[in-house]
Amino acid sequence: MIRLFVPQPLKAGAGVAPNIDQSRYLTAVMRLNVGDEILVFNGQDGEWRCGLTEAGKRGCLLKAEEQTRPQEFGPDLDLVIAMVKRGRVETIVEKAAELGARRVRLTQTRRTNVDFVKLGRLDAIAIEAAEQTGRLDVPAVDDPLKLDKILDGWDGGRKLIFCDEGGDARPLIEAAKDAPGPAAILIGPEGGFAPEEREKLRSLSFVIPATLGPRILRADTAAISAMTLWQAAAGDWR
Repeated sequence: MIRLFVPQPLKAGAGVAPNIDQSRYLTAVMRLNVGDEILVFNGQDGEWRCGLTEAGKRGCLLKAEEQTRPQEFGPDLDLVIAMVKRGRVETIVEKAAELGARRVRLTQTRRTNVDFVKLGRLDAIAIEAAEQTGRLDVPAVDDPLKLDKILDGWDGGRKLIFCDEGGDARPLIEAAKDAPGPAAILIGPEGGFAPEEREKLRSLSFVIPATLGPRILRADTAAISAMTLWQAAAGDWR
C-alpha cells in the first residue's frame, strides 16, 4: 500500500490534506479514486490507514480511519558526515534513512571542498526513503557546521565512532559493541582528516576510533558500511 509522510496531526476522523505534489502523485500517477486507501505517518502519531475522500485538479483530501501501527522509533544513531559532492551526499542521506539513522549532521572539515548543499532537496530524499522503507519517522538533516563547533558542543553521553583511515584502530564491528546507543558515526571528507583533527578526535573521551578495513573507501561507501556494521553489532538488526 502507498505510504505518505505528512506534517499534520493524525487521529481518528482527522482530515489530511496532502501537498500538491503528493496529490498529483496519488491521483495522476497512481490513479487513485475516491474510496481508495493509503497509509500515512507524521513521525509522532504512528501510522494510519486513510481513505481518499476528495480528488480534484487543485488537490485531494484524505480522512484518517484507523491506526495501523503505534509510533515507534529506531535506534539512537546519528551520522556525522563531511560534506561531499551533491550526488554522493544525496546517496548518503538516502541510505542513512534506509539504514535507520535518526539524524544526519553535515560538517565542514579542514579538507572539505564543498560549501553548499540544498537542504530542502536532502529533506525530500529522507522523506521518500522513510516512506519506502516502512519506518515511522524521518531522519533530520542538519545545517552544516564546522567540525570543531560540533565537537566542542558534543553531548559526552553519546559515543562517537571515529572512522579513522590512518593509524591503528579496532575494526568497527568490534568498536560498535562499546557504543550501543546513543551513538554517532563520523565519516571524513574524501581527502581524509587533517593531522590536527585526528589528534583532537583521539584526545576526546567520548570518541572511539575504528577502522573500516585496509582499503580507502569513498565517503558514501564508508558511511553505508559503517552504519551497516553498527546496526549488525549494536542496532536493531540483532
